[in-house]
Amino acid sequence: MKNLYKIIGLFSLLVVLSITGCKKEEYSFGAMKTPSGLALTTTVVGVDNANPTGNGTGAVSINMTATNAITYNIDFGDGNIALVPSGKITYKYTTPGVKKYTITVNAIGTGGIISTISKAVTVYVAFEIPTALLTNLTGASSKVWIIDKAAPGHFGVGPGPNQGANETFFPSWYAAGPDSRAADGFYDDEITFSKDANNNVSMDVDNKGNTFVLGAAVAYYGLTGGEGQFPITTLGVKRLSFMNATSNSTAAISTRIQFSVPGNGLVAIGIGSNMYEIISITSTTMTLRTIGVDGNAWYQMFKVK
Repeated sequence: MKNLYKIIGLFSLLVVLSITGCKKEEYSFGAMKTPSGLALTTTVVGVDNANPTGNGTGAVSINMTATNAITYNIDFGDGNIALVPSGKITYKYTTPGVKKYTITVNAIGTGGIISTISKAVTVYVAFEIPTALLTNLTGASSKVWIIDKAAPGHFGVGPGPNQGANETFFPSWYAAGPDSRAADGFYDDEITFSKDANNNVSMDVDNKGNTFVLGAAVAYYGLTGGEGQFPITTLGVKRLSFMNATSNSTAAISTRIQFSVPGNGLVAIGIGSNMYEIISITSTTMTLRTIGVDGNAWYQMFKVK
């Protein structure tokens, strides 16, 4: 009988131990808190009256705050994301030109609970102009250029991209002879290219009161009449946007760099375009190519005044 009691007692102990060993562990993460009061502030570096979208560096100072946030996950709107526990970061955009981005911030609380906020920013990123080209164009700070009227082909035209395989990168259809366009009034135009401390390039055109406009481009500038001189206002500093050329040119025949001119887009002659490819440039000469409103490729040759 005593042995029976011992067996029953041992069995009961094993059952208790078995039940105790199967008891589920419980953990506590504390209270689940949602981030509240989420705020997002952005400051584009270098913004002032002359540079409303920044100084060209592409830098944006971003500050995020929220109550009960452990960290912040930020989507910069250009395909890049980052985890920013401090809530502060200065981010640099890299795509040249003026672009608008939507910054989205997820404030992460305990247990992964998220609060979200978004804000749009417009940022200017200056294209990194090759040093030699920049120096030739602006010198130490600025240079004044005029039409190289004594050079054959200082004004001319050839087939543009709409001509397919027949497209050229020189004035194959017509090239003006030396001093042959004096009556058109663009020989006295002065174009000043200047650079700032961040190598942003600006242009100021002094057309002496009149600009020669091609017949096909008259309507482009909101004018009426035939080809000739028009009293177009061109004075005023305009910041240029530089980029890689989008034409079919090659490095053997072009610098493969182009720039756009805001506003009416004029450099000297009214062709009906605001985009100019720098075909060639030295410290004293430069050739520009632009596709006119008529689809043809037009050329202007300049020299330093």
